[in-house]
Amino acid sequence: MEVLEVKNVSKVYNQKSVSLQALNNINMTVKKGEFIAILGRSGSGKSTLLNILAGLDTPTEGEVFIDGENMLNLKEEKRTMLRREKIGFVFQAYELLSALTVIDNIKLPQLKSDEAYIKELLYILEIEGYEKFYPDQLSGGQQQRVSIARALVNHPSIILADEPTGNLDSKTERIVIELLKNLVKKYKTSIVFVTHNESLVKDVDRIIRLEDGEIINE
Repeated sequence: MEVLEVKNVSKVYNQKSVSLQALNNINMTVKKGEFIAILGRSGSGKSTLLNILAGLDTPTEGEVFIDGENMLNLKEEKRTMLRREKIGFVFQAYELLSALTVIDNIKLPQLKSDEAYIKELLYILEIEGYEKFYPDQLSGGQQQRVSIARALVNHPSIILADEPTGNLDSKTERIVIELLKNLVKKYKTSIVFVTHNESLVKDVDRIIRLEDGEIINE
């Protein structure tokens, strides 16, 4: 079953008299429960592609389907709701709200209360007992675990992660990648993460390599 399908997606940025082709005719699919890495150097189009997959940006051409629904045909209000229901996003810089506790950050996008599920997430991500802490009281690795819990809170079909280990040391980044892999197995949630680090993609189901805005192999 395909959770995500991308058809002929291109993205061109027009800046004054200059056009920049960020993505060129991208086609890809993600199946339920797949763990996929998008690998490429800085400037290859990884983050642009991820933002389009998340509905945070729109392509110049092409279509993006989430669970069979064309996200680009939806009005902004419905697209926003689709993102909340179907997509979890993990940021490189965590993007936690400093004025909120761990538990409030996790619950922030929550659509339906499920305390047992949240307790399970806290346990699996090893942040149980930190519910009343604030982000600045946590290590980088702990903050990223909170970010992952927040991304999972609505049982999304897919999690998109933008350089999720970019601010972590090498030991912690391996732990975070292993956690993501285990979450795929447990919840059958698809995960797509972008990285420039070859050492992090050894155990994924599939690697999509980007170069100059094009997929060069899979």
